[in-house]
Amino acid sequence: MAGSGENFQLTKQNMGKLKDQLQNSIRSITDLDKLKKNIEMTVTQDGLRIELLESAGGTFFDSGSATLNQSGRELVTLLAVELGKVPNHVSVEGHTDAKPYSGKGSYSNWELSADRANAARRLMQQSGLRGDQVSQVRGFADQRLRTAKDPLDPSNRRVSIIVQYLSNNTDEPRPSLKDGEESGEAKPSAAVARPDSENRGKKDEQ
Repeated sequence: MAGSGENFQLTKQNMGKLKDQLQNSIRSITDLDKLKKNIEMTVTQDGLRIELLESAGGTFFDSGSATLNQSGRELVTLLAVELGKVPNHVSVEGHTDAKPYSGKGSYSNWELSADRANAARRLMQQSGLRGDQVSQVRGFADQRLRTAKDPLDPSNRRVSIIVQYLSNNTDEPRPSLKDGEESGEAKPSAAVARPDSENRGKKDEQ
């Protein structure tokens, strides 16, 4: 990214430039350009929110698991390379739809959402993000629905990557905006992903 580096701090005034850069990078890769309808970027009051939206058959993750597929790995790697050029902190969130997890045992949507967020975090740190750049990794299960009117809509299954602003007076990022704040829903506690979680499972159409 032109002008990127430790002295290039993304603020409300220039966060749109990062959005444009990322969109251009995605368009340059044919396979990813085909998935652009599943990649949503929005500049919010707290930073740039990058949403990786699932389709009915799975877009970035294998259906029902926390394993990134080829498209998911390519996109997450691309994002890591670009975001590693800026000093801003990044938080990663995992979300599911409202369909109960159908696997055996106590593994649930809470574990799945946290594991998906952590899988994205792990690959990003291996591919370009600095070790201290990730500030939070959280799983919200179905408590932050993107489409509240249709809890089973596939786009509710997503990973959100939030590039947080650096304030003018401190290097600490502001907390990320919660999806529930837009819908007016209550804000329950998130499941915090464990860095080396090995939980895996299968969920029908999840």
